[in-house]
Amino acid sequence: MFRGKKYQESAKQIDKAALYEVAEAMELVVKTAPAKFDETVELHVKLGVDSRHADQQVRGAIVLPHGTGKTQRVLVFAKGAKADEAKAAGADYVGELDLVDKIQKENWFEFDVVVATPDMMGVVGRLGKVLGPKGLMPSPKAGTVTMDVTKAVNEIKAGKVEYRLDKTNIIHCPIGKVSFGAEKLAENFNALMGAIIKAKPAAAKGQYVKSCTVVSTMGPGIKLNGAKMA
Repeated sequence: MFRGKKYQESAKQIDKAALYEVAEAMELVVKTAPAKFDETVELHVKLGVDSRHADQQVRGAIVLPHGTGKTQRVLVFAKGAKADEAKAAGADYVGELDLVDKIQKENWFEFDVVVATPDMMGVVGRLGKVLGPKGLMPSPKAGTVTMDVTKAVNEIKAGKVEYRLDKTNIIHCPIGKVSFGAEKLAENFNALMGAIIKAKPAAAKGQYVKSCTVVSTMGPGIKLNGAKMA
């Protein structure tokens, strides 16, 4: 795979064989982000679980201390007083069947997070095939199926992130922007890793955190010492 000059220069500053401590890794990820725009910093954690088994799923949500640096567009499926509550809380879109039709017929996806009240899940269920693969389906575990729409919208706007395993047992999650600086990124990282470790399934055997890498949008990956965390 061809890599540009800037990437190669950045990669030279990282020892690929090393497992870095959190503070040092965050300083490096900031220093080696080569792009002119404010890059997103992501955490990739490979876990020693098997996501094919229901009792080994790892999924949840946490409000990062410093948010993600991205303003999330929130769509809420609710009716009546709950719809009014969602609008008052600052939801970007609020509706019922009208929004289901818009998504189905117009392939409309101008939103980042979907929240629904439990009584709307029958309607939202029709969108399972389109929302599911995009990771947008509301879920009680992530706090996005709830009667407390005010709390849900406020938390998402404050920087709540959802973490979940992909098919290869890896969690991919943003922990902020390069402009946050090493200290704030480290605090967000510690909060997210703490939540992932707390979510360890009882059925998980052996080493829980197999590997842990931070990477900016255009920069090289930096491996962390995951053994100390699990």
